[in-house]
Amino acid sequence: MTDFFELFAQSFQRPLTNPVLIFSLILFIILLSPIVLRKFRIPGIIGLILSGVLIGPFGFGLLENDSSIKLFSTIGLLYIMFLAGLDLDMNQFKSTGNKSLVFGLFTFILPLSIGFPVCYYVLGFDFMASFLTASMFATHTLVAYPIVSKFGIVKNQAVAITVGGTILTDTLVLIILAIVLNIDKNGSISDEFFVRLIVSLVIFVVIMFFLIPRMVKWFFSKLESEKHSHFIFVLSIMFFAAFLAEIAGLEAIIGSFAAGLVLNKFIPHSSTLMNRLEFIGNALFIPFFLISVGMLLDLTVLVNGYMAVIIALTLTAVAISGKWIAALFTQWVFRFNAKQRRLIFGLSSSHAAATLAIILAGYHAGILDENILNGTIILILITCIVASFVTEIAAKQIVLSEKNHEFDKNTLGMGAEHILLPISKFTNIPALLDFTILIKDQHSHHPISILSVVPNDEQAENNIIKTKNELNNYVIQASSAEVNVDVISTIDYNIAGGIARVSREIFADMIVLGWTERNVGVIDKFLLTNLSKIIRSVGKTIFICQIEKTWIENKRIFLMTPPYAEMESGFEHWVHKIIKLANELSLPIEHYGDMKTNHAINKLMKKYMLQQKIRFSLFTEWDDFLVLSRNINDEDLIVWVSSRQGFVSYSYSYDLISDKLTKYFKNNNKIAIYPEQNHEHTAEVYGDISSEPITQSIKTIEKIGKGIGGIFKKKDS
Repeated sequence: MTDFFELFAQSFQRPLTNPVLIFSLILFIILLSPIVLRKFRIPGIIGLILSGVLIGPFGFGLLENDSSIKLFSTIGLLYIMFLAGLDLDMNQFKSTGNKSLVFGLFTFILPLSIGFPVCYYVLGFDFMASFLTASMFATHTLVAYPIVSKFGIVKNQAVAITVGGTILTDTLVLIILAIVLNIDKNGSISDEFFVRLIVSLVIFVVIMFFLIPRMVKWFFSKLESEKHSHFIFVLSIMFFAAFLAEIAGLEAIIGSFAAGLVLNKFIPHSSTLMNRLEFIGNALFIPFFLISVGMLLDLTVLVNGYMAVIIALTLTAVAISGKWIAALFTQWVFRFNAKQRRLIFGLSSSHAAATLAIILAGYHAGILDENILNGTIILILITCIVASFVTEIAAKQIVLSEKNHEFDKNTLGMGAEHILLPISKFTNIPALLDFTILIKDQHSHHPISILSVVPNDEQAENNIIKTKNELNNYVIQASSAEVNVDVISTIDYNIAGGIARVSREIFADMIVLGWTERNVGVIDKFLLTNLSKIIRSVGKTIFICQIEKTWIENKRIFLMTPPYAEMESGFEHWVHKIIKLANELSLPIEHYGDMKTNHAINKLMKKYMLQQKIRFSLFTEWDDFLVLSRNINDEDLIVWVSSRQGFVSYSYSYDLISDKLTKYFKNNNKIAIYPEQNHEHTAEVYGDISSEPITQSIKTIEKIGKGIGGIFKKKDS
């Protein structure tokens, strides 16, 4: 018994050495510190940093900053940069690329310009120490990025600009660091260094942006069903990219961010894989990094002499003011509001990773002394605290302002959206469910309802039990993406009637259907199956999907709209869904249709601040399929908006186009959309609409009538 207590006491001797106990302690800190400090309205990030101060070697000494802590810390830092690249809205990033460049230059030049004279003239550092310390002011780490992610504003323009500027300024600073460390005693640098640096950077870019995407595409296409392998594969790419960056003479964070950019278009933001990546990062690795930052802080330097205090306060003041001025200049140039300026400042004001790398490298090289090192560590703590508070306040303000200008919930189904997913073949469910998750409104409290209609026969009871058991397997798939799924099995004599009835019972405002037969055109298919009955009996928005390949194989959305599509009541709803799909898949949209429809889409995007690249081509000759087909590529996701007969946007010639698309583009992913329509928008209401479709129908009926009449005449004779 005595041995037990001795062993127990030894296990808790400082510093802790038992790896299980260490890991358990850190997990409890990750769990409890945000909960406790939330009562005092202190951001969870600050709680984790302060916890690191307390348990670290300069606090109570519970933990040493050993290799295991450094490993998890490195992983957490790489994860922050990786998620920043992965969460980036690439369509928005492309449109704001110039703004990111401008902000990156502001946040690099201004702090450097302010910091150098302060260090050289005020603090009395020598030239190299002043220049290296000033370059540290230009860096920033996205420590507060989890805050904007939590508030769901990662696609805000201010966030996109800041993230883009981060990679630019950190890259420039780290290149400066590499140059400074390679300067010889005579103050010169060899040409060999620059050649080696340029060559290594070129090799890094070629591997990351040309070879890796092809490898990712092949892996996801060939191993589509291996979901767990996807997760491991993505992590492997992230760490390999970080390693490549180090080999190229850059910091590992540059590589992890590049990996996020490369994988961005392959991982939809609402997908199961994305949810798993964010979960493991935010729950474990990133908190580890924040704790490790706190463990670096030595508060005793503040009592060792006034010089350490002066240096620490001066460096902190310069670092914060430099980033604030850069954010202010960015606001003036691009006419941002005050909330966006505060968000830019909050995200860019925290110093951690690159800052620490520069200072430690300079300290080990003998360029910087201990006072600068300790002052920088204090700077890291203060700037992380300031950044967390400012970012959280700004994020809350932006969320509240966006709620005041959000979409008409009744028009777009926001908040109350309820999607019904009827299935006929279990093989279709995974692809259709993935599509439904991609377009589903994240604010909706309703689940996705998967419906199976069982024929009312002698085996009905057994079939409904079997069907429910099969469908429950797909609840797990959706829950991995944090999407609720409701399984419905019902008995009905008529499948189409059962779907229509259930859609009314659950107040569904959108239905997702699938078809798999390749050799039958959509019009013939509608006539021969239940699809036509569903379309006629349900007036809500209907998506009919034919998914032949993985989404990552698509390079653009080829959208076709009939004339007067903007007059249908469901116009805003389907536009919102297609734009959301394009954003999720990072695909541009090529729109073929009427000028008025295109104008209505642009007006809608401006009204609701939708970000998407849409290229418009005027097309009115729907009878000439050959002209249209020449513009469709094998890697296009073909989307066409159809219409129910009798409504304003219905056209007989457009029906023929739909039929030919399914016949001649068998291997393309295709989506047919039947927007919500009501009788207020029937063709009879509009007097200026061409009667060509009606005329064509009358002529067809007359021909049929003459043919039938001829038959009876022959029989009579």
